[in-house]
Amino acid sequence: MRKLYSSTILVTGGAGFIGSNLIETLLSQNNRVVCLDNFATGKHSNIAAFKGNSCFTLIEGDIRDQETCHKACKGVEYVLHEAALGSVPRSINDPVTSTEVNIDGFVKMLVAARDEGVKRFVYAASSSTYGDHPALPKHEDVIGNPLSPYAITKYVNELYAKVFADLYGIQTIGLRYFNVFGKQQDPDGAYAAVIPRFIKALLKKQTPVINGDGTQSRDFTYIENVVQINQLALLTDNPESLNTVYNVAFGENTSLNDLYAYLIELLTDYRPDISGIKPVYGPPRKGDVLHSLASIDKAKTLLGYQPEYSMRNGLKKAIKWYVNSLG
Repeated sequence: MRKLYSSTILVTGGAGFIGSNLIETLLSQNNRVVCLDNFATGKHSNIAAFKGNSCFTLIEGDIRDQETCHKACKGVEYVLHEAALGSVPRSINDPVTSTEVNIDGFVKMLVAARDEGVKRFVYAASSSTYGDHPALPKHEDVIGNPLSPYAITKYVNELYAKVFADLYGIQTIGLRYFNVFGKQQDPDGAYAAVIPRFIKALLKKQTPVINGDGTQSRDFTYIENVVQINQLALLTDNPESLNTVYNVAFGENTSLNDLYAYLIELLTDYRPDISGIKPVYGPPRKGDVLHSLASIDKAKTLLGYQPEYSMRNGLKKAIKWYVNSLG
């Protein structure tokens, strides 16, 4: 796999789950990394290990502030824009703040990247953009109606990125993430993702709640696959690969019921006494799609993406990390 060396990269949202994993890898490859985060959802603990590194710079600030965005982009070659307010339920409960951060902040980052001469702007898009379109697998050029304010904000990001590429010549690439999981993903709070939430509950011998009947499926994507494609997006020199969007997934979907069974199977290697814990089923969540499965052919063809971790292999690594972290 191609890797980025000796470059200067801004990672917005760098104290978050995905951002901190990107920073860890980039620093290990002798890059200089600037992290911009307001710690609304990011954690100081995620970046604590980097603070003694002379190649790491932290800017505590908000992407909704234009001056902060310009400061962060100054002298930077590449931007990995991960900063956002995630979660479909969060956006349903508070669409105003999700819009302010995910759209206004996104545009201000684009403006700053343009003005400061950033070479390429790679941003976190979302599989939620596919909305109610029923076809599986999901192909980048066919989307449906969005089902949540969050989905709308992520689609608007794609539209703005395309316009900035056309009008101002900035190179952009959007990465539509499909249910990313792995180390440093927060298991706590009302908007925690399903995998870390289930793992923590089971380790505490609590009963996890599956929203809906558990037959809904997702293309769960391990964090190392995401790190791989972000680097490929920064390094590609194929003009056809620029100013477009890509699915980021493994290309395999798993129902929540099957996910739960896998978690029980893998966790009992560490805690045999949890084998008998059964989930309870709650009401479906508003705004959720029923099934999600990605075609990754475009990313393979134009970026050379080859995801190394299946959902199950990724789960093994993630569970080991959570067992060591949560005790």
